Amino acid sequence: MDKIAITITNLRKEKGWSQTDLADKSGVSREMIGKYERGKAVPSVDAAKKIADAFDVSLDYLVGEGINATFDKKTVSRLQEIQNMDSKSKDNLFNIIDAVIRDYNTQKAYAG
Repeated sequence: MDKIAITITNLRKEKGWSQTDLADKSGVSREMIGKYERGKAVPSVDAAKKIADAFDVSLDYLVGEGINATFDKKTVSRLQEIQNMDSKSKDNLFNIIDAVIRDYNTQKAYAG
């Protein structure tokens, strides 16, 4: 099974959607959703975009390629906003992020 088939199936199951639910939300037929998930067909760019939009992920994420392949749309949007910040604001934000990551990793270390 190719990467996009696995991604579509996993995202659909994470949302608790049936193939019919995904078809209704994306405008792509249930039959084609089934074929994509079984790896019997590869979605066109248009169909992949509709499916990505239904899941609220980027096309990169859906197909598992490109610089944003591991990020959902919300994360990409946040990263773009950070890029537009002045360096002092970025430094402040990164200090906060670093502290949260450090605390998270410490909690994980002591929990295990």
